[in-house]
Amino acid sequence: MPPSMQHDLLSTFNQYFELVHADTEALREQVFKLRYQVYVLETGFEAEADCKRGLDASGQLIGWEEDEFDARSDHYLLRHRRTGVYAATTRLILPLSEAPDAPYPIELHCTLDERVSDPSLRVHLGEISRFAVSKIFKRRLGEAGSLAGVAADIEVYLKDDERRILPHISLGLFAAVMRMAHAHGISRCYAVMEPALVRLLGRFGVVFRRIGPDIEYHGLRVPCITTADESLPSIRRVSPQIWDLITNRGEFFIADA
Repeated sequence: MPPSMQHDLLSTFNQYFELVHADTEALREQVFKLRYQVYVLETGFEAEADCKRGLDASGQLIGWEEDEFDARSDHYLLRHRRTGVYAATTRLILPLSEAPDAPYPIELHCTLDERVSDPSLRVHLGEISRFAVSKIFKRRLGEAGSLAGVAADIEVYLKDDERRILPHISLGLFAAVMRMAHAHGISRCYAVMEPALVRLLGRFGVVFRRIGPDIEYHGLRVPCITTADESLPSIRRVSPQIWDLITNRGEFFIADA
């Protein structure tokens, strides 16, 4: 990590990226378009036939990737400040106050050794989901066509200093999760994650405990759970700069239920 980032990762990150709360219909449309780009066009993880397609205001054909859990989720986007391009997105699936037993995707698709079943805890339980970073953003933006709002004639390249901050996009999305968790009183989160992402976050003190065997879903995935009481003190001890980034220097600190 360059010396300037060692001293103040939060300021460096904020210099290049902005976390955008997708709290309007127009911003959620950007979320679904970006997910279509990542999960359908870039990776083929989701079938195009299962997604909605239509024309945008300029008459271009676009697609949206949505599912049944979006209605009970909060969403964030990560925007590249210099170009205005949305580079990544994530969501936090929330408990249903009227039906606290309503299942999460991990409970439907994984064999869990440990499941949060206590109703008093489930009202503080969420699931981190649709953790998506666009591959296109890491290449020349002019190659992106009309995807995610990038005009076909843009000729923009990421500068060297911007490329150095790219590995921290996942941490920026985790900061977005913290903002959503803080807003909704969520102190424990399920996640089904790539082993590499679990290892990356673990290097910075983020504690994701395995709660079941790996599953095969476009590669191996690990069912996990993290709690505020486990992760936040660990992050602060191991990586104070990452703690500053994730909590915005303690503004979004939360305690376990």
